[in-house]
Amino acid sequence: MKFIDEANIFVKAGDGGNGIVSFRREKYIPMGGPDGGDGGDGGSVYVIGSNDLNTLSDFRHTRRFVAKRGANGQGKNCTGAKGDDVIIEVPLGTVITTLDQGELIADVTSLSEPILIARGGFHGLGNTRYKSSTNRAPRQCSSGSPGEQFELKLELKVIADVGLLGMPNAGKSTFIRAVSAARPKVADYPFTTLHPNLGVVSVGTHRSFVVADIPGLIEGAADGVGLGIQFLKHLQRTRLLLHIIDVLPDPGADAAVESAAKILRELERYDEALYRKPRWLVLNKIDLLSDAEREGACAEVSAGLEWSGPVYAISAINRQGVDQLCGDIMSFLENHETL
Repeated sequence: MKFIDEANIFVKAGDGGNGIVSFRREKYIPMGGPDGGDGGDGGSVYVIGSNDLNTLSDFRHTRRFVAKRGANGQGKNCTGAKGDDVIIEVPLGTVITTLDQGELIADVTSLSEPILIARGGFHGLGNTRYKSSTNRAPRQCSSGSPGEQFELKLELKVIADVGLLGMPNAGKSTFIRAVSAARPKVADYPFTTLHPNLGVVSVGTHRSFVVADIPGLIEGAADGVGLGIQFLKHLQRTRLLLHIIDVLPDPGADAAVESAAKILRELERYDEALYRKPRWLVLNKIDLLSDAEREGACAEVSAGLEWSGPVYAISAINRQGVDQLCGDIMSFLENHETL
């Protein structure tokens, strides 16, 4: 199934049913009086989160969601039936905004009650409602009000605790394969990851976290170069970022520093809040260096970035240093429930 994280839809709540003018007409009951019933309320449109969905691909083909109109009132004080509601299932993490103004309608982050996004119209009143001591035979009724309608934008932002950041071929997909059951594609050419991947990392009994891998960034991503920055939104819900760096790319550590600096510049251009999230430096592929070279290369990269935060040296492909990193991540998340 193709990964789709944006979609536009049209929703229309049902109009309220009309009230009617009616009079009781039965044998032996003269001047029976008004008995026109009210209309029914229009159906509303709701959204609800679902664990069974992880993409918005269903909305490529079904873009219109229209609730039923309320039925008109009837004689004998019969109220019209309420229109049926429409409930739309969306993946957890879906943000719903109006298409024209960008106004937030709903942020679906839990499996809770359905969230109202378009309210059905109110029912019209039958002539019985207008009966009074001075108006015993009212000949007036009201029409139901129209239901709300919107052009909406759905945007999926995956829900994860930890996000992976880095250049193409830095080893992000290899890392997520090493620590979880996720199996993203791994190859020796750039942009093998074309959409976000999620993996659950277990570090003990009832201790686990979710990690998100997104396609790699390159210089100019904010301007659409490479795969652009369209997937960075999937890191906005994370509590910790791991900046994975190839510790010794060709032609050397200076290239690693420059590549990392480019990523940080693109991140800052995209979103200041995301740029300021807690971020750890993870120097990958240390298995390619000897013990003597390893310490010097890691120190050179950290110094070149003027890095003062946590630094980890790992080899994702053979899990060297990975268990220690995952344990520290779990401890960090347990001590920082919210950021």
